[in-house]
Amino acid sequence: MKLTAWAVERDGERGRDVHLLVTVEAESDAPRAPVAMNMVLDRSASMRGAPLAAAVEAAQLLVERAGPKDYLGLMAFDGVPEQLVPMRLMDAEARTELSESLSALQAGEGTALHEAVDSGAAAVRRLFIPGARPKMLMLTDGEPSVGPRSLADFRTLGSKVAESGITLHALGLGRHYLPEILEALTAPAGTGFTHVDDAEGLPVAAAALVAELFGEVGTDARVFVKPMGFTELQCRHRYTARVEGDALNVGLGSLSHAFARRALFTGRLELADWSLGVTTTWTENGDTRRVAVPVQRVLPDSPEGRFIRAVGTELELVAAESSAWKSLVRRNPIAAEQSLKVAEEALRELVRLAVEAVPAKRHVERLADLKLAVERRAGELPALMVRRARAADAHTGLSIIQPAIPFRKAGN
Repeated sequence: MKLTAWAVERDGERGRDVHLLVTVEAESDAPRAPVAMNMVLDRSASMRGAPLAAAVEAAQLLVERAGPKDYLGLMAFDGVPEQLVPMRLMDAEARTELSESLSALQAGEGTALHEAVDSGAAAVRRLFIPGARPKMLMLTDGEPSVGPRSLADFRTLGSKVAESGITLHALGLGRHYLPEILEALTAPAGTGFTHVDDAEGLPVAAAALVAELFGEVGTDARVFVKPMGFTELQCRHRYTARVEGDALNVGLGSLSHAFARRALFTGRLELADWSLGVTTTWTENGDTRRVAVPVQRVLPDSPEGRFIRAVGTELELVAAESSAWKSLVRRNPIAAEQSLKVAEEALRELVRLAVEAVPAKRHVERLADLKLAVERRAGELPALMVRRARAADAHTGLSIIQPAIPFRKAGN
């Protein structure tokens, strides 16, 4: 693993702050872990035709990419979930069965989303593969119409799935699924959800997920930050976090060749003499690795300092963007306009920072759409734009861990 911890001290709104960015990245030549995953596909009436054909094509990518040590299964759901293919080792016979089952999928009626996720997770739990973290990939294009439908029910289910050790990934297709439900299901696993505009975009989105799912090197990655000389410490990414002794324990989830895991922390200083102890742990090949990461102090205008600032600015941007859309949904244009101004200022700051790894251009189109909706005070919001923004927020993951944690002074 490539591990870095950079800290920059800056003036904050309430005094001096320290911003700490911890990055955990898998080496490109590290052997990947086996995949043990249940694919849960929506085959409700709204998926009939091109959407279902694209979903099948996307799932076939996973079958093609699976290696001889991987396990895949297939569940399809309409008004009732059905485990069409149990999770099996991907030998030649299993590949053929899975591929044929995918090709034979037909649309039905109803959307039993809650039961499908619950039953799909139960099927995963029945199989244990040493060295592999159990996974689910769920795709849907609509609202639940059968079984539990409240957001609270899905939050409870998402926590239940994550606590059982299963990582849930989700794809939301089109303009009718509820992003709040996908957020509730995936947030406890730290994965976020992926939005896809239409059937044509599904194979591309699936290809990106395939790179992540079949590039996993380690599981249950965690960062432990032990501050000295601080009055509080907050994790700004939406990872599961808890206080453990005098340290903050943040769960990053799985580590993949496809992307680095980053966690940004902000701490308010009480003393001029401060320190941060950073330790990372992860599971690799069944063994738990624990490594202390030296913290490098950097200047605000150094390349590393600008990178830290860019990560924080991007978090502020997507949070303000999501807040603006929510305000529009609630018919509160004044609040939406205020949030838009915050997002636009964050975008300008990203442009000024010009950090290649955090490009401003990936936000330009979405903010232009948001600005147009705010200016028009649109009575009917563009559904795809709302979902794109919610997915960006879920992936980027702004979160403040509350309450703020008091820590003892250095030397005590």
